[in-house]
Amino acid sequence: MEQGIVDLYAQRGIMGIRPRFAYPLIRLAHTGPLTIKELASSLDLTHSAVSQTVSALRAEGLVDTLPGHDARTRVVELTDRGRELVPFLEAEWRATEAAAAELDASLPVSLAEFTAALRAGLEERSFLERILAHLPAAVDSPAVESPGDDTSAPPRSP
Repeated sequence: MEQGIVDLYAQRGIMGIRPRFAYPLIRLAHTGPLTIKELASSLDLTHSAVSQTVSALRAEGLVDTLPGHDARTRVVELTDRGRELVPFLEAEWRATEAAAAELDASLPVSLAEFTAALRAGLEERSFLERILAHLPAAVDSPAVESPGDDTSAPPRSP
């Protein structure tokens, strides 16, 4: 699904934009400048994730960061280029939600129900446990040597 959004951006000649940029750019357009902490909180994302996204947005010329009220705080604001993209990103966001709802309606079970069932199944028994149950016990793991490790045991014979 994400690749479809990436393809749309390429089709429309919008370079340097990734789908994860849309929500922060839209939020900044509606709120005005925010600190990274405020932006993270408003997006319900971690400070670290938003900090990385802001760095990528800055590299693409979509936002600027300015010193905040103390040396540790950075305020994020849209550049003219970022502001120009927001109407398209808002339209794309609405179209993406409509397309996801259409896809969801065409499935025998909703994506939300599927995701909940998948989570429940993995809580009951982890994916690692499931893999191990299908991995023959007789298959040995290859010995992984550290570079320059002269004390490694000789390879096991089959």
